[in-house]
Amino acid sequence: MEAGTISQAAQAILDAYETGKPTEPIIDHFPGSTIEDAYRIQKEVVQQWLAGGDTIKGHKVGLASLAMQTQMGVDQPDYGHLLTSMFHLEHLPIDATRYLQPRIEPEIGFVLGRQLTGPGVTVADAVRAVDYVVPALEIVDSRIRDWRISIVDTIADNASSGGVVLGSKPTLLHQADLAKISCVMSINGKTVGTGVGGAVLGSPINALVWLANTVGPLGTTLEPGHVILPGSMTRAESISAGDSVTAFMGELGDVTAVFSDSDQR
Repeated sequence: MEAGTISQAAQAILDAYETGKPTEPIIDHFPGSTIEDAYRIQKEVVQQWLAGGDTIKGHKVGLASLAMQTQMGVDQPDYGHLLTSMFHLEHLPIDATRYLQPRIEPEIGFVLGRQLTGPGVTVADAVRAVDYVVPALEIVDSRIRDWRISIVDTIADNASSGGVVLGSKPTLLHQADLAKISCVMSINGKTVGTGVGGAVLGSPINALVWLANTVGPLGTTLEPGHVILPGSMTRAESISAGDSVTAFMGELGDVTAVFSDSDQR
């Protein structure tokens, strides 16, 4: 795609944020778009946010589990950016109306204590870089109408990022086997999904390695203090105003997100 076409595609996504009205799939607007094109679109969208005063606070790996790849009809992970404006405090009301088509996923969040720069990052490198982990809920959202997304669409749309809620209990890596961590997610007290850490590329730490080695050649370093979301342990579930979502993650503790509408806040 030429630079002008990249800008047009990025503007379609930015317009969806501004108007609250989803756009048609990018792949429909611009047939023949590649994964490389999609990341260029994502980069332009993020650059517009940074120009507006937002800041990068981490990254996410999307579509890292077979359940999510099957649900979304894709066959590989992707990544997106986490910005300051995306983070919400646990237990405090989140305005559900700021999202277009929100869903929620339980994840094990990494908080980095050291830089991590690929290529060539190993599991040992990734382990050394992690300060601690926390239970997390990721709000995923799509600016593409009816979630009719290809891999190109979700990448261009910042890996369908929406928001992040982090739990308040930090756990050191040696205190838990992340691949064996079990998760039970409930909405309004009803269990809606179960999973284990091993559903995420065999172990969430593998997703961190994949991310560092994928973004490193593009000139991106994962920085100390950044939050990395490695991927969901369950299918994503739809949410709306009035919902209370809790993910229980065994020895990692739990995390809760509460959704309101703008009039309830």
